[in-house]
Amino acid sequence: MNAKEKRPKAKPPNGLGQPRKTALITGITGQDGSYLAELLLAKGYEVVGVVRRTSHDSYERIGHLLDRIHIVPADLLDQHSLTAVVKAATPHEVYNLAAQSFVPTSWSQPVLTGEFTALGVTRLLEAVRLVHPQARVYQASSSEMFGKAQETPQRETTPFYPRSPYGVAKVYGHWITVNYRESYGLYAVSGILFNHESPRRGLEFVTRKVSHGVARIVRGKDRELLLGNLEARRDWGFAGDYVDAMWRMLQQPGPADYVVGTGETHTVRELCEVAFAHVGLDWKAYVKVDPRFARPAEVDTLQADPAKARRELGWAPKVDFRTLVEMMVDADLERVA
Repeated sequence: MNAKEKRPKAKPPNGLGQPRKTALITGITGQDGSYLAELLLAKGYEVVGVVRRTSHDSYERIGHLLDRIHIVPADLLDQHSLTAVVKAATPHEVYNLAAQSFVPTSWSQPVLTGEFTALGVTRLLEAVRLVHPQARVYQASSSEMFGKAQETPQRETTPFYPRSPYGVAKVYGHWITVNYRESYGLYAVSGILFNHESPRRGLEFVTRKVSHGVARIVRGKDRELLLGNLEARRDWGFAGDYVDAMWRMLQQPGPADYVVGTGETHTVRELCEVAFAHVGLDWKAYVKVDPRFARPAEVDTLQADPAKARRELGWAPKVDFRTLVEMMVDADLERVA
């Protein structure tokens, strides 16, 4: 039986006269998962979101979507649950966005980070290979894989030199995706995404820490903001733009990996300048450097060369750095009473 014969029966029309596609998203409750779900629903997809079964449901980012998506329990630590979900959903597209994704935590929980962020990728790929190999798979790779960058800007051919357990785990996830593509003929790709932020970003990430800190200072709840290395330089973009690149990668005639970023860099110091200036404050009066927030092995500069994504995917970011930061500050001002 060939791949075409094994494809599941066409879904009901999506309203555009086309058979409805199904997408399976791990990490759907996260920042990227929520924006991706919105994008796919707008395109007429049936969306199945994979969540870990816990005693507390954390659906704040997708609460407005729950009546339009299917939530199913599975775990990147459990092969059987992933295989069962893939078999039941028979998705056209699989987006693996789930991971232990906070870099500092990867030093205090390196083994767990490896289980989720590295071996979890293998388990999902194996599930696809075993029960639904015609699905197209997207793996969320990371600019942290470049770490101590061997060239700037970084492109698809730049050697990896990760500087954290998280970065190391992402390198494994990236290469096992390449391996399954080359060994089993899966349509499996990796998006090497540079830092992408939004008002839905977790409070532990520096961009949200700054925007939330500004809001608390404006509201009189705090007097200072403690940060680590102010000179660290990153390529920051808007997460809503980046999920569009993910989708575009799975629409190509053949599988390939892509670097996704703005191509511009800014320091944490600049981030503070823009965020505080947006509310009429001088950041120098409020930001303090705290050595506790320094990384054991710092990544100084990450800058994308997204030329291949522009050329082959027709993708380009729409939201610039200043607009992104101001958007995040405004959202936190609304949250902090």
